Amino acid sequence: MDRVLLHRTRLAYVHVRHLLTDAKRDRAARVFGYVGVWLPEEFLLLYLQEGELVNATRSSDGVRFQQIALADAVARVPMQAEFGDICFHEADDEQLAMMFQAQLLPPLSWPAELSTLDADAVLAYLHATMHDGTLEVRVGDDASYASVRFGRLVRGYFTNAESTDAEANLRRQLASSHAVREIRLFPVARPLPSQAAPSLVQAYRDLVQTAVARLEASGCADAPAIAERVRLALVQEHPALAQFGLAQLGRDHLASAPAERADPVQDARDVTAAIGAWLTSLLGDAAPTHGLQAPAVIASLTRERRHSFHSAGFFETLPWPVRW
Repeated sequence: MDRVLLHRTRLAYVHVRHLLTDAKRDRAARVFGYVGVWLPEEFLLLYLQEGELVNATRSSDGVRFQQIALADAVARVPMQAEFGDICFHEADDEQLAMMFQAQLLPPLSWPAELSTLDADAVLAYLHATMHDGTLEVRVGDDASYASVRFGRLVRGYFTNAESTDAEANLRRQLASSHAVREIRLFPVARPLPSQAAPSLVQAYRDLVQTAVARLEASGCADAPAIAERVRLALVQEHPALAQFGLAQLGRDHLASAPAERADPVQDARDVTAAIGAWLTSLLGDAAPTHGLQAPAVIASLTRERRHSFHSAGFFETLPWPVRW
């Protein structure tokens, strides 16, 4: 199913931030895989692609999961943990996509008359329906996955697999004497989404705050309120903006409310499009009224980080060219 890079170990013996940093810096460690962290109150699963942390989920019961921001996931792991365990497994990218889908999306329904613990019945149903998708097989606390194409199992990622034959492994899993067995059906898993990096999110926070501050300095005293109205008007089209709320704390200080300071879970493209739409609307309306030109404001505020913003595609989201 995967290669164990770190067997389940007490969290007190492992520095998670160093582990993730080494996975990113060490060329030999730039693998596709996942890090599981068992804490007293929850379980965290960190997804890595080529050594980079790209997504994360959490669960308080091991059954219901929710996606969480990367920075939040890492921050939930105590620096000096007295309790908890951790493991690090290499895994195929397809397996990671299947795991992520099974955690966050509802499964497809089996026919009511089908016995899902009968391997022959399950395989016959898949073949009859020419199903394209994935299977998740749970036996006790272990979860295995299989890729189904045209009703046949073509690849499998099974716990304690005894062969490379996916059907044989499925039969063995369903024939297990373990009391808790379950098999769930899903559509074809989409590629594992990659969240916007925390550094990019912070860069956008800084950009928005300095843009609002520039408007205030030019005489637009209600710039924070205008920015909030624009954000709320756009949040349905750009959900990432839900995590970029502004609240005025004194004349020259802007900060987000606690619930709005969490990083977005969307990918870099969606976050970039959201910030581009926000600043386009805000500066397009407010800047000329106060003697400013929106392209010039953007140019001056992004000069130091222009290469990072360019790599993220930010300038392509704006309706006017930006020149330095």
